[in-house]
Formats: sequence, C-alpha cells, structure tokens
Amino acid sequence: MCNPYAHDPHLEWDERAPVLHLVIDNDCLRLMGLTPVDIAQQLQFQLDGIPVTEVRHGLRTVEVRARGLRDGAPPNLLGLEIRTQDGRKVPLEQVGELQVRYEDPAIKRYNRESFVVVNSEVRGAQSNDVTADIWRELETIREAFPEDYRIDIGGAVEDTIRADSSIEKLQPLMIALMLIFIMLQMRSFSGTFIVVATAPLGLIGAVTTLLLFNQPFGFVALLGLTGLAGILMRNTLILTQQVSDNIAEGMETLPAVVEAAVHRARPVVLTAVAAALAFIPLTFDSFWGPLAYVLIGGVLVGTAITLLFVPALYALWFRLEKQ
Repeated sequence: MCNPYAHDPHLEWDERAPVLHLVIDNDCLRLMGLTPVDIAQQLQFQLDGIPVTEVRHGLRTVEVRARGLRDGAPPNLLGLEIRTQDGRKVPLEQVGELQVRYEDPAIKRYNRESFVVVNSEVRGAQSNDVTADIWRELETIREAFPEDYRIDIGGAVEDTIRADSSIEKLQPLMIALMLIFIMLQMRSFSGTFIVVATAPLGLIGAVTTLLLFNQPFGFVALLGLTGLAGILMRNTLILTQQVSDNIAEGMETLPAVVEAAVHRARPVVLTAVAAALAFIPLTFDSFWGPLAYVLIGGVLVGTAITLLFVPALYALWFRLEKQ
C-alpha cells in the first residue's frame, strides 16, 4: 500500500532509552530477612531521597527530603550498601544483579488510551483527499484488528471536524440575529428576502478562485464564506436602501431601481476592490491563505453579480414593467 502524494511516512515514537533493572535473588533476600519493598525504600533514600517534613519559606511550603548520597557524587550502584534486619550492611551486588533494559521514555495517551501516531507529508494534493484514499485502502486491515485495537483519523482532518463543530453550535443563533437585524433595517419580508438571496452569490467567485490556485476548502475557507456572505448582503442593503430613498423622494419604482444601481455602483465596486487588494498579502500565509482567496474571488465576482442580480430580482419580485 503506497500513496503517491504521501511523503516521508514515519511513526511519532521516541527511541527507547536504557534503564537499569535490579533482578533480585529472592533466596538471598529471604535469608537476609528483607523484602523487595525494603530494598526499594532503601534505594530510594540513597538515590532520590524521601520526604521527611515541610517548612515554611515566605508564602510557600517547601518539602524537605533526606538523601543518603551527596548531590553531584556519581553513585557506584553495585557498591551501594543495604542494611539487613540485624543491622549488618551488605553490598547491593549480593542482593541481585543489575541488567540494562530498553524502555519507552514516555507512554503517550489520547483520551486516556495508549496510541501510536503515523505522520506523513502531503505534496501535490489536498490532505483531506489523501487521508480519504488511505482510509479506504486500510479497510481490510481495520476489519482484521482485534477488538481492543482500532485506527482513527487525526491530523488536519480531525482539526477541521472539531473546528466545524464549534461553528455549527453557534450558527443557528448567528443566522437568527442576522435575520432580525436585516428585518429591522428593511422593515419588510420582501426586502429581507432580496437581501438574503444575494448571500450565496459569493460561492461562484470563491469556488473558482480556490480551484484556480489549488487551495483546500477547510475550516478557514468556511470562515471566509461566512464573512463573504455578510459583505454581499451589506452591498445589497446599500442598493435596496437607495431604492427606498428614491421612492420616498417621489420617483417611479422602475427608475428608482435603475438610478440606485447606477448611483451606488461606483462606491460598492471601489469598496470591493479595496477589500480584495487588502487580502493579497494574506494569500502567502500557509494557514490563512484559503480564507484570503475565498474573500478575494468572492468579493470581486460576487459584487459584480450583485450589481446585476439585485435590480433584476427587485424588478421581477415587484413585477416592474418597462415604462
């Protein structure tokens, strides 16, 4: 199994470290009247030290530890002396044998479960697509695993799912507040519908820009679409408010729509171009790049479409005829 877009696959696992183990001779230990717990306590006292009391140091409580060996003195492990029950001292080499074993320096856990991470660099493709392909190839291996073992997807895919879920929790509240404020501004259901109908227009430019520049559609791109919808609805609010102002001044409905589109075209276009230029430096960032591409393409294309779509939708909705 090999994916052409996955480079340098490796385990996120540290090399094993050498550890000294004392293999105790239980027969000798029994003759001395000691237990493995006694040996462990005496070795801890000589090597690491044991807490004996606590003292106050200003506002803090400091633990006092008693240690048999002097700090900085390299211990001769086999020459360490163990005190027996009758008060005699015997070297450690009479109790057992020291062996060097290799153990993992750290046992990593995720959700209190031990795990091993397999990482890889993705080149020439999107990480989500490569992950999906590898996941399908691992289907037979996943089915053959014992009950207590499994394979989960992590990395960028897991982060995206977690980030999307955080947005979905507040999205109903966000949509409700947005509709309330638009309704307060437009004061009519028809005007609110016209404003909301322009929100999806940014998808045309956003998707085209992402495809042209080979950018992934992930969490930051989704954030960009959310902001893009607000920008386009703001432009629609400007146009519809100008139509309402023209009608209030005594103009006919159709001339009021045409004059509003012509009158507000220049400030709307200049604002869109300025916003697009402002996001160009962000396109070089590896993390925020997709958001910048979504806003640049969506604002430019969406604004151009909005200037044509809103007057046409307004005329169609209110059945305006050419005079």
